[in-house]
Amino acid sequence: MASREFLKILQSARLGDVCAQQNLASAYLTGAFKTPIQPANALIWLEKSYFSIENQSLSKNSSSATEITQSVSPSPEFLEVLNQISAVPLANTFNSPAFSFGWNSFWKISELSIPASHATQWQLAEFLLNPDKKDLQAELGAWIANQAGNTDLVTLQKLAKKYLLSLSEMESDFTAKAKELLIKLQPKNEALSSLWQTWLTDQNEAALAQAAELGLTLAKFTLGLKLAQFDDASLIENNNALRLGKSNASLKKAAYWLELAAKDGHRDAWFALGELYRRPQFSGYNAAESDGCFDRAADLGHAQAQFRKGANLWRKREKIEEKVKGLQASYWVWQAHQQGILEAKALLAKILANVSEPKNNDWYKLATYANQALNHAEHKLEQEWVLMCHRLIVANQFNLSKAELLLCVMGQLQHEHCVVVDIRHELPKILPKLIQIDTTQQRRALLAAGKAFAGSELDQEGNLRQRRYRFDRVTQWLSATFMQDQVLT
Repeated sequence: MASREFLKILQSARLGDVCAQQNLASAYLTGAFKTPIQPANALIWLEKSYFSIENQSLSKNSSSATEITQSVSPSPEFLEVLNQISAVPLANTFNSPAFSFGWNSFWKISELSIPASHATQWQLAEFLLNPDKKDLQAELGAWIANQAGNTDLVTLQKLAKKYLLSLSEMESDFTAKAKELLIKLQPKNEALSSLWQTWLTDQNEAALAQAAELGLTLAKFTLGLKLAQFDDASLIENNNALRLGKSNASLKKAAYWLELAAKDGHRDAWFALGELYRRPQFSGYNAAESDGCFDRAADLGHAQAQFRKGANLWRKREKIEEKVKGLQASYWVWQAHQQGILEAKALLAKILANVSEPKNNDWYKLATYANQALNHAEHKLEQEWVLMCHRLIVANQFNLSKAELLLCVMGQLQHEHCVVVDIRHELPKILPKLIQIDTTQQRRALLAAGKAFAGSELDQEGNLRQRRYRFDRVTQWLSATFMQDQVLT
């Protein structure tokens, strides 16, 4: 059964409220309000939102929506909806009513100079090129052939390959995935397949060496491990078919082959190189080079390397120049924790505070009243009061002190894995806090507050004295209004 909040948003969306349409799409993408995750439905509402914004733009000036979306700097309204569109898993919407809109939008966004373009470029490349999606690609080819236009599947795949190469050469969230897909797309001719199969079945070292010479990344990596006498299964994740022998190690040759595999984007090769450079018997022993290799492996998503990098940054936190000590370390340890590294949980608890039970916090009642005030249309609050209500809600979710509640800069709180509470700009002796974002409710509170504060002036809330005065008025009104309602009910 749909929640009351969801039904309110749905009603507003049906009446043409652009913000409600986007919130509804977000609910279908994230499962907010206990909504079933349905990317196709999300795309339908984003299409409605997009064309609503387009119609508003056309009514204001004569420029077309095409000109707007193709401009270097789209308007904030268009930018918000384009960011949401880029988050839709396009392949999962194939054959849905809004797929055509999503397909065309993805190609347009991919050509824009905005962060969302990387997400759409990756999705298009993965959709069109991933060998695991051949059946879907065949259906897509038939769909493209039925569309009006001269573009065919092969032409689009060539463009998607350019996107993939571009993503693999830049530093973005999709670099590691792009490199992994490029490895998958390496030519798999009969000779290479035969050589690799010979190695797997017969442990024929000559076949392994020949496959490496012919450029097979996995063969380069395996040969490097073998020469280094690495037999630790952690270095060959998800590859139980490999069994390394006990031949005499030639560490220089091992480094050569591992470097070649690493340059192909093989994250395990970077990790193995890091281990190799730490071997005392290796003539190329270099601790700094080893750390660099582990860092590259971490950047490419290697869980153990991420933990090692985070632990290293935590040990050196006093020597590292960063605005909030421990922030970098916490990010990498959190990444490792997300991938199931058991040691990461204990270290993360040392770095980040965890306050995932808001009912136990001091602000719980006031935050509940503030949430009711924001969600009831009959309470028409002034903008300053709205902002104070959001401060109360966020303060409850993260158990902030009164000073932190009043002084924290809402736009700078949220990071991917935690919030950074830093009020040293007003109270220099108060040390910053790093608090883990652990629940969906915490993320929703931050998202809602971020939207509210994004539309406000920087000096709208005034100084600390003015905020204290407003805090007293708002909390008194909330208690008087909603506590009385509870008594009556």
